[in-house]
Amino acid sequence: MLKVPDHQVAGHQARNGQLGPLIDDSGRFYKPLQDDDRGSKEVAFYSSFSSNTRVPDHIRRLFPVFHGTQLLEASDGSGLRPHLVLEDVVSTRSHPSVMDIKIGSRTWYPESSEDYIQRCFKKDRETSSLSLGFRISGLQIYGNEESGFWKPERKLVQNLSAADVRVVLKKFVSSDLPVDPNSDPDCSFAASVYGGSTGILAQLLELKAWFEDQTMYHLNSCSVLLVYEKEKLLIGERSDAEVKLIDFAHVTEGKGIIDHNFLGGLCSLIKFISEILTSPDDCTTKACLRDSEKDKEILTSPDECTTKVCLQDSDKNTNHSENGDGKDSLLGKKGVCIQGDDPWRLVVCDRDIKKHYRVLHAGASELTMGEVEGDQSSRKGCGSRSSRRLDVMKRDSAKSISSIFPANLHWVGFSEFKRWGLRHPAEFR
Repeated sequence: MLKVPDHQVAGHQARNGQLGPLIDDSGRFYKPLQDDDRGSKEVAFYSSFSSNTRVPDHIRRLFPVFHGTQLLEASDGSGLRPHLVLEDVVSTRSHPSVMDIKIGSRTWYPESSEDYIQRCFKKDRETSSLSLGFRISGLQIYGNEESGFWKPERKLVQNLSAADVRVVLKKFVSSDLPVDPNSDPDCSFAASVYGGSTGILAQLLELKAWFEDQTMYHLNSCSVLLVYEKEKLLIGERSDAEVKLIDFAHVTEGKGIIDHNFLGGLCSLIKFISEILTSPDDCTTKACLRDSEKDKEILTSPDECTTKVCLQDSDKNTNHSENGDGKDSLLGKKGVCIQGDDPWRLVVCDRDIKKHYRVLHAGASELTMGEVEGDQSSRKGCGSRSSRRLDVMKRDSAKSISSIFPANLHWVGFSEFKRWGLRHPAEFR
């Protein structure tokens, strides 16, 4: 018998005559396919992924098992509708604590419609997606038999600040009752849930290692689902913490390019969880940007039509060579980046052809792009050998956003920042 899922924390819900997923008693999850190309994209991804022999088994288990498609009576009473048939990842748990985290600093992709890009970009900007590289889409935390679940409203969750996100990630693994807004999370279950060889962090690191190499898929607007059973921990048993990737309606082909957008957001989440494990008692730390003079690495005027961006290396970080391959400078082998605030400014310069660079600037209120001609190592800088100046011209994002994303331009992920000796924006928090 089909029924509405009790433990769904994000996405469309099959309640009050609305279209949404259903479950049965055999551990299967039935997700209605969307009418447009998103439905066909998701079926195509699951079909490809489930039969792809290049996907290792330890990665495959981080995705729901795919059981094909099936025509079912839709939950909104609209008649028969095709549904994805998937593994119900919480079916074996009686009181699961669940968190849905959407990964990536952008949840759209260049091939999307202008209207869709605008809507996604607005939401990414207003939530923690731009500032952190991920956002919490929904959650429920089990307290105990008396208190039941704490399941905050989605709008409240999605508007969390960076500091609030850190607190929620700690509250997710705490023994104190989550329904008490004044209680500080004690992180007493962090080691059991996040840590260990089979914990959430270990699973995320396995996923990270795969995404550093795989170029088959770009997982746009996908989520990581974190699940564990607190009730087992309360009686001294293992939590069986689990990570699952879900929502693949916007997956595109990788075409030989690493999915830096997903990888960067994943690494940011890993950093947050790692910090909870290394300092679980520090539950009141505020996430903020460093703003001391020695740490400022961006000089911008976002309200002007022309933004002057100055890449500055401090004197102690000028040991890069003429081709820009220094370990400690802001100039890397393949590009440059700038970190700042408002809430997250990132400039990436990728080589198109020799002596030709394209620059993408993702600001809080606009997308800008400029093209820079000339050899980077020989261009005149901002007054010293270790500085570079780029002119970034504002573009009207409403007119032609997709046109400013050439195929050879990609978002730089955390691993490449490290490889180039750069600092990722998440490290400022």
